[in-house]
Amino acid sequence: MSFLSAGPRVPSPLAPSRLPREPSPDRLIISRMDAPPSPAAKDLHLRLHCVNVYVRDQDRSLRFYLDQLGFHLAFDARLQSGDRWVAVAPPDGSAILSLVVPKPKSQEYKLIGRSTQVVFVTEDVAAKFQEWSNRGVRFQYTPRLRRIKYRPQAQPAPSPAPSVLLGKETPIWGGVFTRFRDVDGNSFGLVSFDEVTHAVEEHRHAIVQKQESELRLAQEIEIAKQVQARLFPQTQPPLKSLEYAGICIQARKVGGDYYDFLDLGNERLGLVIGDISGKGIAAALLMANLQANVRSQCAIALDQLQRLMCSVNQLFCDNTPDGAFATLFFAEYDDAACRLRYANCGHLPALLLRSDNSVERLQATATVLGIFKDWDCEIEECQLHPGDTLALYTDGITETYDSFDEQFGEQRLIEALRRHCDLSSQAALASIVDEVQRFSPREQHDDITLIIAKHCGDVQSSRAQLSFFENPLLRKDAGGEQT
Repeated sequence: MSFLSAGPRVPSPLAPSRLPREPSPDRLIISRMDAPPSPAAKDLHLRLHCVNVYVRDQDRSLRFYLDQLGFHLAFDARLQSGDRWVAVAPPDGSAILSLVVPKPKSQEYKLIGRSTQVVFVTEDVAAKFQEWSNRGVRFQYTPRLRRIKYRPQAQPAPSPAPSVLLGKETPIWGGVFTRFRDVDGNSFGLVSFDEVTHAVEEHRHAIVQKQESELRLAQEIEIAKQVQARLFPQTQPPLKSLEYAGICIQARKVGGDYYDFLDLGNERLGLVIGDISGKGIAAALLMANLQANVRSQCAIALDQLQRLMCSVNQLFCDNTPDGAFATLFFAEYDDAACRLRYANCGHLPALLLRSDNSVERLQATATVLGIFKDWDCEIEECQLHPGDTLALYTDGITETYDSFDEQFGEQRLIEALRRHCDLSSQAALASIVDEVQRFSPREQHDDITLIIAKHCGDVQSSRAQLSFFENPLLRKDAGGEQT
């Protein structure tokens, strides 16, 4: 059942006339509303807020509307003036009836027990009449059928002559009418019209179609989430001198952050982390494209890392829309020589925490991927020593905000790395991510991705190293949610 119309009523309990006379933020808001609307504001949506119904006892009236009419409670609050604001809404929530207890001897008090000029519309008055009568609602008369002929007003050609309600050329329409009273004797109309019945049916059909569409979309996103989860590393190639772990916690079902561990052969490992422009499904598709490009070209990374990066950039340019880009950090680690060769393509600088607690930043050696086809990069290298820790991360780590709009930042990440330098890579990873999540009281707004690699000398790290999905500290479901 929908709320159809109402006659003129006196102001609601929240009307501007009740506002305090002294200047307040509320007055500033109202004065802005009185100003001429901007061009962009002319099409703003407008809906009816509430209609006052004057009653003697709010609790008694509330029970009538909830129990006998099947309405929903919209508001039950205490206003600053001390008055109680109680409001109910029909099942579709299209409008609100505010149940107001006026002061005795006031003009509003005299309106109790009279016609409210409020009309409810339903597609089946007879059924609603029977339902409400069984619940004790008092009707003034049984539903009556009326069919009305009307003569549409002439309209300038080529505009068609509109009907009374919905703009269709129907010279005859019918309706069923009745009236009922609430516990205070306030009377309401209950009607149905041919055109409204058709409109209600169309509306319900549209709602069903929308719900089915939303369900299909949710199912498709769930499948995309599971597919993307398989794009992240499922195993970790074992190394003698390096213990490492990675994690990606997405802000949405799917996201644009990317990390990977690639077995390059000859005791060499590829450590990859990237961040795609944008969020959601579009970023996830670009992420999958970038991952495919990197993996398909990594066979040439053994001796030609620069050529690899150029090939990846060329493919990303060719296969993505204009304006799409990605930052990428690709590192090749030689397990025998404990040497790291890397290309930083516009990504945040990797942090290399030395065993003496000093920090080296592995800065960008090229610009981002996907913008320029005429593109090149430089390759840098550094030596890792026992006790050194390498951290690769995306801006979901450093650009997490606390309640004072302060970022977690690079310095806090460095301090966290120092605090957890004695832990394994997996344990340090879990601790740092936990710090980042506790730092912000807000909903996560960006993907959180982090790789930590620790040089462990002659220790056989492969014995202690767990894969991402085997590690109990980092075990996630397919969407990256901790279990």
